[in-house]
Amino acid sequence: MPYEAIPFPYDGTIDADGHILEPANLWEEYLEEKHRPRALRIELRDDGFEHLVIDGKPAERTRPGSLGMLGAMGEEMARLSPERRYADHIPYGGGNASERVEMTDRENLDKVLLYPTLGLLWEAELADPELSLAYMRAYNRWIADFCRDSEGRLVPIAHVTLLDPEGSAAELERAVADGCRGAFVAPFNHAQRAHGHEDHDPLYAMACRLDVPIAIHPTIEPTFTLPVRFKKLGLVSEFFYNTMLRQGAQQALLSFFALGTLERFPTLKLGVLESGCGWIGAFLDRIDAIYETNLGRTTPLTRPPSEYFRRQCFISGDPDETAAPLLIDHVGAECFLWATDYPHPDHPATWVPALTRFVESLSPSTRAAVLGDNVRRLYGV
Repeated sequence: MPYEAIPFPYDGTIDADGHILEPANLWEEYLEEKHRPRALRIELRDDGFEHLVIDGKPAERTRPGSLGMLGAMGEEMARLSPERRYADHIPYGGGNASERVEMTDRENLDKVLLYPTLGLLWEAELADPELSLAYMRAYNRWIADFCRDSEGRLVPIAHVTLLDPEGSAAELERAVADGCRGAFVAPFNHAQRAHGHEDHDPLYAMACRLDVPIAIHPTIEPTFTLPVRFKKLGLVSEFFYNTMLRQGAQQALLSFFALGTLERFPTLKLGVLESGCGWIGAFLDRIDAIYETNLGRTTPLTRPPSEYFRRQCFISGDPDETAAPLLIDHVGAECFLWATDYPHPDHPATWVPALTRFVESLSPSTRAAVLGDNVRRLYGV
């Protein structure tokens, strides 16, 4: 184990956003034959570092040698070095299904919804809709296979793209039939169309027909989206970027209100993941206030935005948030989930005591909703 597994004291708990470190050869094995020469891969290059290779070109947004740090949750300080190889640093349960099920047993978790790791790195640098969807089909087939024999303990979530809404709708239908219980999109797209734009309606219509959620999940983003307006930040640039990362998810979420998507699709289940949840109260207050001004008349909404949020949206919190528990019942207990983000390095390994503190002040019904009942209802697991 990468750290001592501590049993969580409440039964029936579901991790709404865990991660898996995919095998490096996944895309070479699962891509359709015509796309295999352009497969996502990891290569050891002349500088001695592992490089992520996207469509035949070394990645620019993923630093050489950084792949070995992707499973570093709980480590004191993972350092960049040629010796730290990706395949050698996949922690317990990070790449093996039976290990992950055992982890859920030892930590007293009922289920875990699984998202990718390498799959969060490439989309920023690939603007080709056809190849993007091919990469996603390969991953979706693999993650369904990975979870298949877990008796429902590991829940696969599909990856889809807004670059091809019709193709993603077809892939969502296929992936759900194969066992996936929902899908996620990045907080950006290379066409720079807002998530709530009508061009994306085929995907949302399919999600409604299948009764599965669509969530916005952070990824590495293109430089045109980076939420940093200052230069010469030096060594703190990654700290700065990761702190501000939620801005992408916030803007994507806002577009569903501003463009009336939740009005057009009243049964769409829309989520925001891995962006914290303590900000959502102030966010809803602000958009409700704007809606009540003349500016609100420009939106195709028939009710205040917060009502749509309570009716259709959900958001996951981090166990180490301290203000969030104070607003859950105010916003709506039915809207909140929680997640470990295991085994990613931007979260600590101390989630069990942190989550225990997070929920101890909640009423029994709110606690049960946040810890697992909301996931069961939203994802049908």
